[in-house]
Amino acid sequence: MAFQDFTLSKINEISKDTMPEFMGIEFTEIGEDFLKAKMLVTNRVVQPMRLLHGGASVAFAETMGSIMGIMCVPNYNTHTVVGLEINANHIRGVREGNMVFAVCKPLHIGRTTIVCEIKISNEQEKLVCMSRITLAVIPIK
Repeated sequence: MAFQDFTLSKINEISKDTMPEFMGIEFTEIGEDFLKAKMLVTNRVVQPMRLLHGGASVAFAETMGSIMGIMCVPNYNTHTVVGLEINANHIRGVREGNMVFAVCKPLHIGRTTIVCEIKISNEQEKLVCMSRITLAVIPIK
């Protein structure tokens, strides 16, 4: 699967001044069928008990799925993606100061929908959150 002309520098550049930058998400690798990123668990993404906030995990997952979706559309100059549904299972907590890693893989690339799976893990490669997102492919107006 070719992801058109997307590079890590391009993805990180389009993330500037958006939620991914605020959260500290850094895209680290593009593979033949995956996208990887990392995020340090800081005060911006923890809940009061200083653990990674479940909503931050979902925002991380949605960011990954949305970028993957844009990479998968036939022509990102004429079409984009928007989220239809996302779910997440929170498996284990991560304390502030630790790094989490996400891997996103497309499960279905259709004409009108794209479905991706996102796995977020800790530094010990243990699963933190498992998520799936369904995206609608829409024309840019």
